Amino acid sequence: MKEVSFIRRNIEKWRSLEELVDEAVGKNHYNPGELADAYSEITTDLSFARSHYPNSRISLYLNNLASALHNYLYKNKKEPVSRFITFWTQEVPETMYLSRRELLYSFLVFAVSIVIGVVSTFYDEEFPRLILGNGYVDMTLQNIENGEPMAVYGNSSEIPMFRHIVFNNIRVAFNTFVMGLLTGFGTGYMLFFNGIMVGSFQTFFFQYGVGFDSMLAIWLHGTFEISAIIVAGAAGFALGNGWLFPGTYPRGYAFRQGAKRGLKITAGLVPVFLTAGFIESFLTRHTEFPDAVRIAIIAFSLAMVIYYYIILPKKVYYGKSKTQN
Repeated sequence: MKEVSFIRRNIEKWRSLEELVDEAVGKNHYNPGELADAYSEITTDLSFARSHYPNSRISLYLNNLASALHNYLYKNKKEPVSRFITFWTQEVPETMYLSRRELLYSFLVFAVSIVIGVVSTFYDEEFPRLILGNGYVDMTLQNIENGEPMAVYGNSSEIPMFRHIVFNNIRVAFNTFVMGLLTGFGTGYMLFFNGIMVGSFQTFFFQYGVGFDSMLAIWLHGTFEISAIIVAGAAGFALGNGWLFPGTYPRGYAFRQGAKRGLKITAGLVPVFLTAGFIESFLTRHTEFPDAVRIAIIAFSLAMVIYYYIILPKKVYYGKSKTQN
């Protein structure tokens, strides 16, 4: 790439980064993650410039800007305790806004796969055995015959069940994210398989006349659990798209940025895993709870998911933009 083209492609970005540094120094107020991202971008461009234009003034300019960022970052390396709070109140929502397309793609893949699971089970009663396994289907049929279709949730004591569920949910979400290394196809496969499982599982209960009861039990914890899988899918797509569609950035840099975004989204799911695990271990087993109470919990859970992953990200992003302006 010619030096002139390199400068034209990146000059606006460098000016924005200069303003970011000036604002941080002038107001002594900064976002550590944002400055770290800026430093990563500058050092990537500096490395490219040194390799291709070693004696150019642009290399000197980038070196000075990188040095200023480095000095400020390490001078203020100690972060306030409030970072633990702002990670979930500011950083994760902002990252979700930047990943809103990936979240939409993840939701669409999961929704389509649920429909496929429903239709497949409707036309083939043996389909659930293929997806859920003969052992689980036979056990559930026995529970339905005994008048306790949701007895599976009461077979284990609460604490061991909580540990197992949280660990399993983290494993599934992490695998969904990591499969982004195989581009969107890997993450898409994880979403597709889990969506078909949900669709088949729910239709199976309706076929045996206990669909409403199963929904009240399953979606009590499933609202958070399924939402976490969809959000993890967005993290996986962010990872895969980082190196598959780098745009104007070097592929390695775009991949690192996608991985960083995906990791932040996945780490932000920890409270969701804990909440879903608690509900499934301690509440779902109590099918004697009034329907109104269980419906209220499901509705509240859905409202929380929509607010945190759709409404709040937009508020945080535009609120930050107004503050910077």
